[in-house]
Amino acid sequence: MSHSTRRTPRTRLRLGLGAGAFLLAAALVPAPAHAVDRADVTDAADVTDYAITVDPAAKGAKIDDTMYGVFFEDINRAADGGLYAELVQNRSFEYSTDDNTSYTPLTAWTVEGTARVVDDDGRLNARNRNYLSLSAGSAVTNAGYNTGIRVEKGKAYDFSVWARAESGTSLTVSLQDADGTLAAARRVAVRKGGWAQYKAAFTATRTSSNGRLTVATSAATALDMVSLFPRDTYRHEPNGLRKDLAEKIAALHPGFVRFPGGCLVNTGSMEDYSAASGYQRKRSYQWKDTVGPVETRATNANFWGYNQSYGLGYYEYFRFAEDVGAMPLPVVPALVTGCGQNQAVDDDALLKRHIQDTLDLIEFANGPVTSKWGRLRARMGHPKPFHLTHIEVGNEENLPEEFFARFQQFRTAIDAKYPYMTVISNAGPDDSGSTFDTAWRLSKDAKVDMVDEHYYNSPQWFLQNNDRYDSYDRGGPKVFLGEYASGGNAFKNGLAEAAYMTGLERNADVVKLASYAPLFANEDYVQWRPDMVWFNNHASWESADYEVQKLFMTNVGDRVVPSTATGTPSLLAPISGAVGLSTWATSAAYDDVKVTDADGNTLLSDDFSGGAAQWTHTGGGSWSIQDGQYVQTDTAAENTMVSAGDPSWHDYDLHVKATKQSGKEGFLIAFGVKDTGNYYWWNIGGWNNTQTAVEQAVDGGKSTLIAKAGSVETGRAYDIDVKVRGRQVTLYLDGQEWGSFTDDKPAEPFRQVVTRDARTGDLIVKVVNAQSSAARTAIDLGGAKVAPKARVTTLAAAPDAVNTETSTPVAPVTSTFSGVADRFTYTFPANSVTFLRIKEK
Repeated sequence: MSHSTRRTPRTRLRLGLGAGAFLLAAALVPAPAHAVDRADVTDAADVTDYAITVDPAAKGAKIDDTMYGVFFEDINRAADGGLYAELVQNRSFEYSTDDNTSYTPLTAWTVEGTARVVDDDGRLNARNRNYLSLSAGSAVTNAGYNTGIRVEKGKAYDFSVWARAESGTSLTVSLQDADGTLAAARRVAVRKGGWAQYKAAFTATRTSSNGRLTVATSAATALDMVSLFPRDTYRHEPNGLRKDLAEKIAALHPGFVRFPGGCLVNTGSMEDYSAASGYQRKRSYQWKDTVGPVETRATNANFWGYNQSYGLGYYEYFRFAEDVGAMPLPVVPALVTGCGQNQAVDDDALLKRHIQDTLDLIEFANGPVTSKWGRLRARMGHPKPFHLTHIEVGNEENLPEEFFARFQQFRTAIDAKYPYMTVISNAGPDDSGSTFDTAWRLSKDAKVDMVDEHYYNSPQWFLQNNDRYDSYDRGGPKVFLGEYASGGNAFKNGLAEAAYMTGLERNADVVKLASYAPLFANEDYVQWRPDMVWFNNHASWESADYEVQKLFMTNVGDRVVPSTATGTPSLLAPISGAVGLSTWATSAAYDDVKVTDADGNTLLSDDFSGGAAQWTHTGGGSWSIQDGQYVQTDTAAENTMVSAGDPSWHDYDLHVKATKQSGKEGFLIAFGVKDTGNYYWWNIGGWNNTQTAVEQAVDGGKSTLIAKAGSVETGRAYDIDVKVRGRQVTLYLDGQEWGSFTDDKPAEPFRQVVTRDARTGDLIVKVVNAQSSAARTAIDLGGAKVAPKARVTTLAAAPDAVNTETSTPVAPVTSTFSGVADRFTYTFPANSVTFLRIKEK
């Protein structure tokens, strides 16, 4: 789009910067050798790079108070060892190889003397299966999480244990680290007889992050639920939350809290934890396992490879949502597994039980104290209802037909008993594709209230798709963007997400809820990146993405004020790059690779009869020449890229013959290969051999450009052809056209939205400038009567800046701008997110 306000050579400089300069993989027209500095411009006030025009009299979409929230899933040790303040790891000796193949019931414990974990009828209760039998004169020591148990000088810590002894005895409980005592030891008398809980308190005499808790006995004793809690937890609740982590969520002022998952909800067995089911450990997250006294709550194998104690359960989630002023939004299993398991559970009685469990959950949240589950809530300490209004059934199911048949039964039962509830469906794990399309069609046809979308894409995708929801049906189901992130924690990721969020707000009549994901990561136990808040046992820090979320979440406004902005001209060069071969958890053989230019001239020809000298191995795996083919044999390696050719190649045809030998998936045929993080590949038979798609990698983050269902047969030779012309790509499988796409959508780096805050009387002008030069911008407020000063909050940093425990290069800076008028000019810094709060008179 041209800029009518540009009348100097600076316009040529802006053309050189292009759309999303630091993010675009495509080549752009280079800037002139001599950049025009502002000091060279005679009439600087008359020269702008962009123009924003606001229509304050027009009425845009209403923005709900619940627009932005948080999604908490126990991933990256977000619960035990994280938000849940318990300092003892494996406090109930329930760790199992079901949780992690390296685990034993004594993981995180060391024994001095004789101790054994017992599973017999002498246990504490049926759902707490294991206990520790400690011999006379013996002791056990717990290592806590990360480097150990964290204590701070002068602070109090509450110890508790359930114990049973055949004769009266005493326990000696101590806190120490390698340098000595951390608190005066305590003697705890244990009465003769059955199980009872015993307590003691410590006050730390010095600070340490390497503490150990030791429990020693003078006579044979059975122990269970060995616990140490900081007294200073969030809101000072027993069984409470780690204060610094909870406060970081509270500081966001979230409109909702989605919990408990995620893949925890729709993976594993759908049976309960009982004798009838054989006490299955690998179960979906089921709310009834997680309420009542903590010593009676079930344990479970966490999908992400560790144990979850359920000390942090549904009651605590509801209380926390209430404490931070957020709407609770629980997710329940739909009896269709996802996250790579993808099985529909065909058991009508089990389905009916889960539907009843969901109705019971609503009663637990909202029912009177005279009801069964409302009475339990009251006994746990909360007689008043939690005012639950939204519930989600299922999470990222890859079998949309099977999922939706079950979803409908949940919805019908909920509507019949609780017609005020909003029942949320979902669109699967991707932003597009056959699962997504089918899920949306079913939801629209059934007039579902709301559909949850999830996607994790590259920063470029987020810059390119700001208009995603502009064309959504205003009369169809509303959108809950329950999980999204741009694939990194650098400031360039936050910039791309901020640019995208302006589009979410502009479409607040369609997008009603949105939450970045995941929320937490313990730096020593990471299964997923990126994450919004990072921590260890003694500190926590906000990512650049957190700072972006906080800026938007605390400056939402009540209604969108319609506005328009000029864009950034860009001239995209043809798709260019070398070619590549790869595999993912698969062994495959490649042969007869040929690349010809648009005129038919040969650029590369390799039948591997003379070796593979033309190819460079940049990925994992094991490649070798076998029987005149180039073969990758490692079925565990996940990206085994080899590449050949010139990164400047464009407008070419690529031919490959490929044969799957063994493994989970099919072929990865790459083109437009710039380097290890920037390329396109045709993923044939990906996603456990269920789908074929073209993915684009930009700085290591992938986005799906086109996808269809499809699989690959083992032992069959496939002819694969890719035709690249300009920015259009056509793909052929065994001579038949499979599909095509044109990658010419601009990654616009300059985005904005304007909202009005009725409470403060402010217009909030929100501008993202995701490029490496400042953006001098003419702002026309459309005749609005405004105060001359604006309160400004700015996030600005280098694109690759990352916040750490010791360094915070991405942090908000507040200032005052005194040049506000009906029409004024403001220069938005390079690589910045800026909010101007302008008071209307």
